[in-house]
Amino acid sequence: MSYYQLHLFFCINLRSNNEACCAQLNSEQLFQYCKSRIKQLGLAGQGKVRINKAGCLDRCEWGPVLVVYPSGTWYRYIDETDIDEIIESHLKQGIEVSRLLIPSVPTHAG
Repeated sequence: MSYYQLHLFFCINLRSNNEACCAQLNSEQLFQYCKSRIKQLGLAGQGKVRINKAGCLDRCEWGPVLVVYPSGTWYRYIDETDIDEIIESHLKQGIEVSRLLIPSVPTHAG
């Protein structure tokens, strides 16, 4: 068993050239919200869930994005409601949130 059961990485990258990026879409605030909720719910820590910041995950067209490991499940999210749904469904029940999924293989967001 790995140290954490689930590991979430939130892209919080801010591009200096003004190209679209997750940081422009409140990823830092939603990362902080998720981290706080995980702690409040008693889901944080060894053998449980870890929430981490990440630099660019190269999925800017879908942003903001997060990825859950070990499954390699990619999500886009907009607000706290989306984060709550990911926590309740995926993290607590093991059920992916299909409406927020993005392909794990790069493709155009179109």
